[in-house]
Amino acid sequence: MSNSFKNKKLDLTSTSATTLYTVPSATTGVIKSILVSEDSGNADTITVTITNTASAVFSLFKTKSIAANGTTELLTQPLVLEESEVLKVTAATANRLHVVLSALEIKPRDTIT
Repeated sequence: MSNSFKNKKLDLTSTSATTLYTVPSATTGVIKSILVSEDSGNADTITVTITNTASAVFSLFKTKSIAANGTTELLTQPLVLEESEVLKVTAATANRLHVVLSALEIKPRDTIT
């Protein structure tokens, strides 16, 4: 298998659901960390969802509190996402939250016969 570490970063400048990470084709994504930092001095909340290939939305964190000037690690265990699944984040208030995701992308190994 071909493994590659990736990170994705967002400054949530709106209150719209924003794509943080989409698993590439022929890949499994293992999310190791999702850090959320509040940088305005005001407590806020974040919602995190996964959209699968059938467009069904699954809530991971619904209005998760983030302390003023604080940083929160959302995951306590790795999260596995399948090919083409999308992880989205939504801030309750614009211009307060930064999000950093760390992932391991695993692609099947090519075999020669």
